[in-house]
Amino acid sequence: PPRTAARARPTPSQVVTMGRRPARCYRYCKNKPFIKSRFCRGVPDSKIRIYDVGFKKAPVDYFPAVVHMVSDEREQLSSEALEAARIAANKTLTKYCGREGFHLRVRAHPFHVLRINKMLSCAGADRLQTGMRHAYGKPQGVVARVHIGQILMSVRTKDNKASIDAAVEALRRAKFKFPGRQKILHSTKWGFTKWTKEKYTALRAQGRLYDDGVGVQYDNLHGPLFARN
Repeated sequence: PPRTAARARPTPSQVVTMGRRPARCYRYCKNKPFIKSRFCRGVPDSKIRIYDVGFKKAPVDYFPAVVHMVSDEREQLSSEALEAARIAANKTLTKYCGREGFHLRVRAHPFHVLRINKMLSCAGADRLQTGMRHAYGKPQGVVARVHIGQILMSVRTKDNKASIDAAVEALRRAKFKFPGRQKILHSTKWGFTKWTKEKYTALRAQGRLYDDGVGVQYDNLHGPLFARN
């Protein structure tokens, strides 16, 4: 019988690689933290580049109320999910509070690098692949490793029911962009500071706090006498 012709090796234009893997493949914190460094090069840029939106230069006294989204699982959140959540929350807050009526801050930062052992999916790919030999993958994307109780997003706004309800609704819509479970909490703190509203008001009246951007610094009355006078 006549010999069949050997299958030709695919040309580079015929080689088709896999698309981006679903986030469920990288949801759990299984491995050690693996960050971008001089040893780990060629890492793709994070999809989220803006972490503060709204009236981010508002003084600390302008937005007393604050609402947090808190993670209820130990997992990994991709930079794509963080960016999608930021866009969803910003759209809702702008609609209900106006562009100058809130300050949204994304508190989780994606530093952990994901790897992928690329496989070919084309005719004759089995001749080119090495299977599980040299299986250490190439960088594919970045994720944020979060733990239970960690704040993912915070919104500070005016201390009225309409603004607080809008912040809760914005974070509720942003939750749908994340895997796992999150909780939305209305904090008792004053804005992004570490003091409760009652304590903050008392320290302000005593002159123990001075403005520092969107937060405040505490004057502990230590130091040179001329500075205290």
